[in-house]
Amino acid sequence: SQYVSNAWREATKSMQRSYSHSGYPYDNACIESFHALIKREWLNRFNIRNYSHAYRLVFEYIETFYNTVRIHSHCDYMSPDEFEKLYEKVNALPAA
Repeated sequence: SQYVSNAWREATKSMQRSYSHSGYPYDNACIESFHALIKREWLNRFNIRNYSHAYRLVFEYIETFYNTVRIHSHCDYMSPDEFEKLYEKVNALPAA
């Protein structure tokens, strides 16, 4: 019911809302995969003390490893930062 409430619609009016059919298993597959990765590769190494500590750990993982070092198959086995830099470099080239 929260997804059809006026408050929800107002809070998300500038976003593209996407609702799929119930029971569709692939909606959350990407984020569930990320959650598994961050737990396996990073968070399980620490005794998390509080919300602030968890926040810093997640931020550190994303900004210093996941986007800058870790290769991704969907980025042609480059880090997202490398892939984006290559994309910008190619887009800056004059059209042939």
